[in-house]
Amino acid sequence: MAKRAQRRTDGLSKELIVKAATGILDDGGEAALTFRALTAHLSTGYGAIYHHVANKSDLLAAATDDLIDRVTTGVVVDAEPRAALRIVALGLFDAIDDHPWVGAQLSREPWRPALLKIYESIGGLLDALGVPEPALFDSAGALVNYVLGVAGQNAANARALTAGEADREAFLATVAAQWAQLDPARYPFVHKAATQLREHDDREQFLAGIDIFLAGIAALR
Repeated sequence: MAKRAQRRTDGLSKELIVKAATGILDDGGEAALTFRALTAHLSTGYGAIYHHVANKSDLLAAATDDLIDRVTTGVVVDAEPRAALRIVALGLFDAIDDHPWVGAQLSREPWRPALLKIYESIGGLLDALGVPEPALFDSAGALVNYVLGVAGQNAANARALTAGEADREAFLATVAAQWAQLDPARYPFVHKAATQLREHDDREQFLAGIDIFLAGIAALR
C-alpha cells in the first residue's frame, strides 16, 4: 500500500494558510491554487483549511488583503503627504507587478477589505494634503483608478511577454521601429514618442503620472 504523507502536528493558523496560498499563486497563478494543492503543501487535511477559510474566493481575498496591508500600513508615518502618496502608489505598483493575481482580485471583487484600505490610505493622505472636501471623493477615485489601472496593465504586459518568451527590450525596440516608420503628418505624436518608447522605464513613467495627478490636485487648494 502507498505510504501516507506525514501530517503536521503543529497548530495551523490562517496566517500560515495565507502565506502558503501566496506562494502557490506566485508560482503558478490562480489556476494552481486549489485546496488539494494547499493541503499537500501544508501537510494537512481539508477540514483544517476550511476551519479558517470558507472557499477559494475567501482565500484569494485574504492573500490580497495581506499584501495590501503591507503596502498601506506603517510605511509613511514620518513622510509628508505628497511624499507619502508617492510611496503608497509605488508600493501598490510594485506589489501588483510582483503578484499579478492581486490586480485581478481587486478588480473582480472590489467590495473586499483590500480595496477599502487602498481608498482609505490614498483618501486620507489627500485629505492631509489639503484637498477641499467637495473634491476629495473625485480626487481619491481618480488617483486610485490610475494607480490600479496602470499597475494592472503593466502586470498584464509582463505576463504576456513571459508567456511568449519575449524580451521586453527587444519588444519595445520592435514597436518603436514600427512607430518611427509611420507617416509623421498623420501620427505626429506617435512619431515623436518612438524614441522614448524604446528607452522608457515603466516605474518612472508611472511616478511621472502620479506627479501630474498631484500637480492637478494641488491646484484645487
